[in-house]
Amino acid sequence: MSQPVPDVGPPAPGDDLADVPTPAEPGAPDGDPDAPRFRLAYVPGATPGKWAGVWRERLPDVPLDLLQVESADVLAVLAAGDADAAIGRLPVDKDVFSAIPLYEETSVVCFSRDHLLAALSDDEAVAAADIAQDPVWVPGDDVLFAGRPVPGVVPADPDGNPLDRLPTTADVVATVAANVGVAVLPMSLARLHRRKDVTYRPLSDGPTAPVGLVWPIDRTTDLVEELIGIVRGRTVNSSRGRGAPSAGRAQAAAAGGSADRAGVKKSPRKASGGAGSRSAAGRSGGNAGGRAGGQRGKGARPAPKGKKKGKGR
Repeated sequence: MSQPVPDVGPPAPGDDLADVPTPAEPGAPDGDPDAPRFRLAYVPGATPGKWAGVWRERLPDVPLDLLQVESADVLAVLAAGDADAAIGRLPVDKDVFSAIPLYEETSVVCFSRDHLLAALSDDEAVAAADIAQDPVWVPGDDVLFAGRPVPGVVPADPDGNPLDRLPTTADVVATVAANVGVAVLPMSLARLHRRKDVTYRPLSDGPTAPVGLVWPIDRTTDLVEELIGIVRGRTVNSSRGRGAPSAGRAQAAAAGGSADRAGVKKSPRKASGGAGSRSAAGRSGGNAGGRAGGQRGKGARPAPKGKKKGKGR
């Protein structure tokens, strides 16, 4: 249910909750406390398991620690140096952080299975107009509606006084289960907090939640470059980071050198049997013919001896 950004091949968010990785793996495998490590933070709903697997294959000597961080805390964690990079929500402050967009999550409407919308088929979308009269609960950790209008009506008490936002997405889903309103969430969070008494449908005209790889501009290390290559789907030989094998570059250079040497060897043969020699042979005039003759033939004599050659004709 996610919409990948072109030229990027990330795992779709929330496709399989089993793909959600375990938290940081303490201790370097070789027991060396000074061994390099890489710490990748990720927000709830993101599934970096596929990229982590590629990292461990490509850089087995550099342990990858995975750290789940609340969306609102990602930038602070990066700024403090507690993580080297993060799979986080966009946008970010481009004066401080670099970011590569990975994908945009579709938003869904969550509601009780007793709600009228539950009669829709599983793949049938809901429009904002369909929930215009419903109280829409927005959690304190919302990642969709910053600076955007919220569909529906604001939840209120029996006297019509607006209610405060509930602190977390989990609180909102629990409230929705009581059939006292609906919630609009990114697909991955709806799956992460799924319950038997709550279901959801795509919101056709709802906002999207962009996700990207984020890191501090002043800490673009070789290992960060390696992670960039992994999330972009680069091969080992095309990687720009620490893991870009010198052997791969040497092979590329050797291939280029072989091509150059092959070109030098082929050049005389190409001149003797190519269109250029045939053209020279077809020219009128003794000088042109003499030059062509000088280029052809294994035992051709130098041009100054052309008179002897003429006498033999």
